[in-house]
Amino acid sequence: MKITKIISDLIINTWGWQITNDIPKEIKKAVVIVAPHTSYCDFLLGRISFWHMNVETKFLIKKEAFFWPFGLLLRKLGGLPVNRKKAGRLTDAIARMYDDHESLFITITPEGTRTLVQKWKLGFYYIAVTANVPIILGVLDYENKRGGMKKVFYPTGDMKEDLKEIKRFYEGVNGKNPERSKIFY
Repeated sequence: MKITKIISDLIINTWGWQITNDIPKEIKKAVVIVAPHTSYCDFLLGRISFWHMNVETKFLIKKEAFFWPFGLLLRKLGGLPVNRKKAGRLTDAIARMYDDHESLFITITPEGTRTLVQKWKLGFYYIAVTANVPIILGVLDYENKRGGMKKVFYPTGDMKEDLKEIKRFYEGVNGKNPERSKIFY
């Protein structure tokens, strides 16, 4: 057993969280969205949760965070630097990454930041549709201390209806700072 799994199990249990992976093992590629994203603590808890679930994931983070030596650590943890000013080309480049991997989970926080936003960034949706992979709906519900990868969602291409269904899934899920969390499209 990996040391990260042992340590993460200990931390999750000590903190009193229930983290589960409800996704069938045959799913090897997906865009994983985790919401709501309202605190720096989300990254730490999320990283520990993925180790606890034994799921290897990559995550997108603004390229400005990849300064030395912090950038080395972020890459080791699965970080992929993102130039947020080149959104259109970025989603296509990320979608193409799925062609080069037998198994790939990329985790995205749709808010794109920890502060209250009026609209989610929809790159996760475009990536999933372009790469022809499902979207896994992940949560960190601080109020109930429950989280994990909870539901597989297959985008239909009808973004408006798909986003309504995704929004319904997240109703009642509370981030660490609930006042920063509203789901808008």
